[in-house]
Amino acid sequence: MANMRNIFLLSGAQAVAGSSQGMVMAVGALAGVSMAVDPAFATVPTTAMIIGVALMAGPAALILHRLGRTRGFVLGAGIAGTGGLIAALGLYIHNFILFSAAMLLIGAAGAFGQQYRFAAADSAPDKGKARAISWVMFGGVLAGFLGPRLAAMTAEAVPGAPYTGSFLGLVGLSLVAMLMLSFTRLPGGEPKRSRSEQGRPFAELISTPDIFVPILTGMASFALMTFVMVAAPLAMVHLCGHAPADAANAIQWHIVAMFAPSFVTGAIVGRIGPHLTIAIGLLLIIAAAGTALSGTTTLHFEASLVLLGVGWNFGFIGSTVMLSQAYRPEEGARVQALNEQMVFGVNAVASIGAGVLLNLLGWEAINLLAMPIAVAAILLLAWSDLRGRGLRSKKAALASD
Repeated sequence: MANMRNIFLLSGAQAVAGSSQGMVMAVGALAGVSMAVDPAFATVPTTAMIIGVALMAGPAALILHRLGRTRGFVLGAGIAGTGGLIAALGLYIHNFILFSAAMLLIGAAGAFGQQYRFAAADSAPDKGKARAISWVMFGGVLAGFLGPRLAAMTAEAVPGAPYTGSFLGLVGLSLVAMLMLSFTRLPGGEPKRSRSEQGRPFAELISTPDIFVPILTGMASFALMTFVMVAAPLAMVHLCGHAPADAANAIQWHIVAMFAPSFVTGAIVGRIGPHLTIAIGLLLIIAAAGTALSGTTTLHFEASLVLLGVGWNFGFIGSTVMLSQAYRPEEGARVQALNEQMVFGVNAVASIGAGVLLNLLGWEAINLLAMPIAVAAILLLAWSDLRGRGLRSKKAALASD
């Protein structure tokens, strides 16, 4: 019962936190261009948010284990609310640097929210981890609709200061998240362990296939999704001549596709295992690239982005489940911190690089570059699965002797 309570509250917090991120993504660049001395700097605030996630991803995991997850998550939501207040002030006084600094803080808060899935996994038995992660991720479906809508509704709430109201709305969402998270019953802080009590040495952990394979496939799934998603609306509007409304609609359905499958992804992982689930996700990402290469109508973009979203869902959730089953409880903080730092560090590079490579090489090249990376990740999964089968066969043979 306590586990279901935690999962329900974490799913709600995921919806609220995701809505906050959706609000920022919807108006961040628009707010930036209204203050930047040069339109070329309009995306600096949004980039600052992504960098904030990357810089805080590892430390957030360690803080949550040391402070306790309930208190740590409430702290993260409080940081988001503080960032929203500073961003609103930056917009109100028309200070681009202050606004960008606030976005960095909002990104840092987002790193805490990314840990909801591990909190759910660690609250459930091994057989229930996949479903627990899926239900928490399912909260993102509401976020996909609620965030952009709230941003639009509150954009003019403060007269003479466009988008200030959107960031005040973010403060309100943060307060709701803090309230929900305060009712969770998650493990308290862990005491500082001696070296002998920390589990396997770090060098052994990162050389263990059951750990480094899901980290690498998680990196591939998230980075490829971000790489193509960031480039897609720019390609639609500036290269293919589609209306901004068409681009916004395509991104909205992409976000829904990212999270809607979570309702069944846990059951799929339980039925076919994380290896095959991740592989299917990567194949869907390849199919998304193929669809994008086959045409540039709005339908091609929408279909490609939907496939990309579902592929990310399978790849990311499958990787999280696989990793959550690979470490011992005393190793959780270090392994999760490493995973988050690697996944979101590469994600930041993909986000920044997408716009640059789109301008240099074009939309077709973006999709062609995604394919070999996905293929390499699938081959890595195949090797890992064959290795695991071989080890299990050896153990069975020894047991029979």
